[in-house]
Amino acid sequence: MATFCTSTPGSLADPARRHILLVGAPGAGKSTVGKLVATATGRTFLDFDAEIVRREGMSIPDIFGMHGEAYFRERERELTAETLVLGNMVLAPGGGWVENAHEFDAMRARSHLIFLRASAPTLMSRLGASAGDRPLLRRPNAMGELERILERRQPMYDAADLVIDTDRL
Repeated sequence: MATFCTSTPGSLADPARRHILLVGAPGAGKSTVGKLVATATGRTFLDFDAEIVRREGMSIPDIFGMHGEAYFRERERELTAETLVLGNMVLAPGGGWVENAHEFDAMRARSHLIFLRASAPTLMSRLGASAGDRPLLRRPNAMGELERILERRQPMYDAADLVIDTDRL
């Protein structure tokens, strides 16, 4: 069985059971909710960004800066391929992961897809000063960029089995 840095010791990644896949924008609560759901259900939790940071030995902004977005997306694809042969996990891929159509479709078929929805103002408030650490939000108008990102990703979010509004959480 694969062991990731965010795995719960002793949990079983049973290929016969579907994953719980949490998607949403940065700040929607994927990592926080994912840990809670994994603990409550006895599943392995995997935060894709944390695992990529662990494997690469550098932060996401450093990965983007040194290697570019395409390199980072390839790391996401590799991690997706690893988890596709497993099951029964709670997965929290990074916000941009949903735009990898092949991986999204493949994982969607093996998962219960849950969209953690939050408005752009709520997301920006939660990200606070760390919004500048998000490579895709390093723009003069970060709020406008976040709104464009949400709009572009909406078709993938619309595929969710369940939508949970996290604005008030």
